[in-house]
Amino acid sequence: MIYEKEIAEKLHEQTFAFVDVQIKDHVLYVKLNRAHKKNALNPTIVNELAYALSHAHFNNEIWLVELQAEGDVFCAGADLKAFMGIVEEHNSTIPDPPQEILMGELFKKLHKPCIAKVSGHVFAGGFLLLAGCTYVVAAPDIRLGLPEVKRGIFPYQVMACLMEIMPARKVIDWCIRGYDLPVADALELGLVTHIFERNEMDTKLNELKEQLMANSPTAIRMGLQAYDHLGEKKNTEDHQYLKGMLMQTLQTKDAQEGIQAFREKRTPVWTGE
Repeated sequence: MIYEKEIAEKLHEQTFAFVDVQIKDHVLYVKLNRAHKKNALNPTIVNELAYALSHAHFNNEIWLVELQAEGDVFCAGADLKAFMGIVEEHNSTIPDPPQEILMGELFKKLHKPCIAKVSGHVFAGGFLLLAGCTYVVAAPDIRLGLPEVKRGIFPYQVMACLMEIMPARKVIDWCIRGYDLPVADALELGLVTHIFERNEMDTKLNELKEQLMANSPTAIRMGLQAYDHLGEKKNTEDHQYLKGMLMQTLQTKDAQEGIQAFREKRTPVWTGE
């Protein structure tokens, strides 16, 4: 994991700025709480997620993790302002990570089942969270969109994560056309594992958790560790490369134009540069 055991076990001594954490009945509840920014991923929220998951990894009293989000957007992807060096003030006490955090790898090192409760829309890099979870429980009326190409960017790491779940041609088509994928299609393609109506989501989710917790947490932990090991080296190298490609793309004229056009609510004028 990103954080060593001696650091990660001090969860209850930490202050989280953009993530709420609670441990109850062998479950670690992690809620994204940056709704005013559509739960966009900036370095602080990524660090807090990595810390919470590191704690869950080392704490054998935690048998599974439930990931939620405040507001009507589960996650809007990467915070583009953060990429430009604009830092939001916060009171987080989470230590700086000792190594680079690759979101496409973070959940694989958890080695515990993780359920995403998705009652809000998901865009762009938010799919790194969904793809990393063992189960994705979604409401039927949410939007699932990859709009990066409309901003002159490309969802590199998202593409890699989705190709482990969905057919490659479907992933590429989604990435290069940038449309919203219907939730029913996401279920058929394996991105979503369950669709529950909002008024029954909590009940159905509790039933799923009861089924998981009826089985040996040790066997599950060791099984997920073995699953992670099968593709460990290749996946880490891939995500390092893809993150580098994203940083290169952000420096292009098309990306700068796409981001500016999005802010100004106009159609971008592409130059191919």
